Amino acid sequence: MPNLPKKKVGIITCSGEEISEGTVTRLAALKVLEQLRPADTVTICLPLFLAGGEGDRAFAKYYPTIAIDGCDKRCAARGTEMYSGKPAASIVVTELIVERSLGKPEGKRRLNEAGQAAVEVTAVRVSELVDELLHKHWNRTIGAMEEINTSEVQEPIQATCSCGSGIPVQEILINGQTITLIALPLIFQQFHDSGKAASPETTRELLETLKIYNPIPLGEDETYMALLSREYAAFCKQQGTAK
Repeated sequence: MPNLPKKKVGIITCSGEEISEGTVTRLAALKVLEQLRPADTVTICLPLFLAGGEGDRAFAKYYPTIAIDGCDKRCAARGTEMYSGKPAASIVVTELIVERSLGKPEGKRRLNEAGQAAVEVTAVRVSELVDELLHKHWNRTIGAMEEINTSEVQEPIQATCSCGSGIPVQEILINGQTITLIALPLIFQQFHDSGKAASPETTRELLETLKIYNPIPLGEDETYMALLSREYAAFCKQQGTAK
């Protein structure tokens, strides 16, 4: 299996600048990213995500993502679900305000006291969700966060943006359509480093590994195997080997 980067949680916020709650979402996310959980989170840019950003969409597809919306329109959550799948968790600031009996946030560039309180409450809630998604909890004995299950966690790769998260993707043309395959460059590299020569057996193994990270349409195995056979042979040639 490819040696993918440490599992992190993506945070995507709404772009609503016409309401104060939109400002709350962005400030809360910034607090989580820079202060509360900087090593465990990356930010996903909603405008870039909706415009077709491959790195952002690939991240949200492979890693858990938390959508933070200012209102019940849920633009961030719906956009994530449309292009990458339903987010692992969703927060709506207006609902959180009612739940915690907070005042009405006011101001866009400079929030009032109620708005600042909403930022704190939202940031804390997001941090709790991050811990749940990464299977972590606070150890009172050592006074630090610890992981319950570390079997899937690798060395951290510092990043504040999903496009720098280290998830490699490769575009492939299949039946006249451009398909983005997650982790394919790493899969090829791992197979090459393991000394696997291009062969029908290797191609079948490549396909099974690819399916771990990408949905393969029913009945398309042979098409993908032909593609993988060709691309892997080209990859090996670029590496300067006959494998």
